[in-house]
Amino acid sequence: MSKEEYEVSVLGAPQNPAPVMSTVVHVQDEPGVPDHIVWSLFNTLYFNICCLGFVAFAYSVKSRDRKMVGDVMGAQSHASTAKCLNIWALTVSLAVLVIFFIRFIIIPASYKSL
Repeated sequence: MSKEEYEVSVLGAPQNPAPVMSTVVHVQDEPGVPDHIVWSLFNTLYFNICCLGFVAFAYSVKSRDRKMVGDVMGAQSHASTAKCLNIWALTVSLAVLVIFFIRFIIIPASYKSL
């Protein structure tokens, strides 16, 4: 006889004839709204052309605040704006870097070889 069977046989059946009731708690997950705050911070620190990275960072913080309050629609709206600004900041910054590289590195090197 196992330990559990022995304890049941010694203690006997439950003394309370009332049905056993249980409580179920449903915990809702936090909505998965990306706030793009890391991307915005990166654009603010490294590619801050026309302050687009800083503005994107401000919208990312607003999105995070809205998410903490529970306003999912407001959080999605601010996150979408932050994403758009981050894309523009990255695109413009990379275009400036490419133009700078071509203008000051490749073109002078080609004149030296002539």
